[in-house]
Amino acid sequence: MSIGKGAYLRALTAGMPMRSRELGRDLEGSSPPSVFVGAWNYPKVYAGPMIAPLHGDTSIMDMPESWIPSNLKQEEIIGYRMDLVRGKKINHVKDLETPYAETLREIALSNASLESEAKFGHSPQGCSFGEEHTPFGPSAPLESFRMETGRWEPHLEKAFDDTDLPANEAILRLYEDGVPFTGIQKALSVGTLGMGRGRRMVPTRWAITACDTAIGDRMLERVRQNSLIDTFQVREFSSLHNHYAVLLMPTGWQYEWIEAFLQVMGREELVFSDWEGHSKKREYSPVGGCYYSCKMAVLEALAREGRQAGAIVLREARKGYVPLGVFNVRENVRQAMQQPPRVFEGMAEAISYISTNMTLPMERFVGESTLLDECRRERQTTLSMF
Repeated sequence: MSIGKGAYLRALTAGMPMRSRELGRDLEGSSPPSVFVGAWNYPKVYAGPMIAPLHGDTSIMDMPESWIPSNLKQEEIIGYRMDLVRGKKINHVKDLETPYAETLREIALSNASLESEAKFGHSPQGCSFGEEHTPFGPSAPLESFRMETGRWEPHLEKAFDDTDLPANEAILRLYEDGVPFTGIQKALSVGTLGMGRGRRMVPTRWAITACDTAIGDRMLERVRQNSLIDTFQVREFSSLHNHYAVLLMPTGWQYEWIEAFLQVMGREELVFSDWEGHSKKREYSPVGGCYYSCKMAVLEALAREGRQAGAIVLREARKGYVPLGVFNVRENVRQAMQQPPRVFEGMAEAISYISTNMTLPMERFVGESTLLDECRRERQTTLSMF
């Protein structure tokens, strides 16, 4: 009996013996700054700040872009995230002028950690892990919340003030201005981007995919104007119990994502995949937000290099892996695309090389792939014509 990726990850995270701090109803500490907007009960969602029971600069706790370049271990990342306590209140996504919504806006647009005080309806409990969002520690409804006043990040403030700028264009402008992905996503989540009355809060996991998609689509426009690479290239990177191999092909843009989960829970070897051809994928991917995070990371690098290629990305999540959110995919693939490429004249040689660093036999990946088979057939047909 087959199992879908969503069901598998729910079973995986449900069995994880993660523990966060035990806290009372009162908490003083520092927000990195960080906010989380849930999707349950949309459009009346649970939204709120995340606070660490620590004082001072806690920005590292909500800055995924820095974790892999800093060589943080998985245990260190989980330790940071389990210390983040989520406060929450129901807020309609269109209610952006309430004092509470304004408070969340102050947090999301801040350029530094904010000292905060929270009183909860009961002691915060539990923790949250998922493939889409970064994990966090215990949560509880807020009875009251206060924080110090901070300074806004200048580019985010400018985007907030521009009520004639569509949300997608605001995302792209902030990206071009060098605002970290997490900062853009938080600004979108709390309803500070977009045109006038069209602004609204966006659940965190939706906002992540929306930003990946907006940036990826713009990068694709640029990449389509570039010349093709003239060889097959392989770029690899490993971290956080994952190994990634990016196969770039001398074709127009097409893309496939194939991921294997190998003995993470027990003896399972599960493979999930999705793809798109030369035209854009219309329906939401069944493998979730990682499809869009990976796509963005590859296109970002191709745009930077001024080249065009087809891309097949293979991922192995190995024993010890813990779902940490799609940042894990985006930042690992970014790192892979910065590595010097290994160059091959043919696909067979490239695949043979990739197999040397994979645990799962390549036949399993090829069996799940649409593009590998299609590209192989097209190349054979082309060669037979000469």
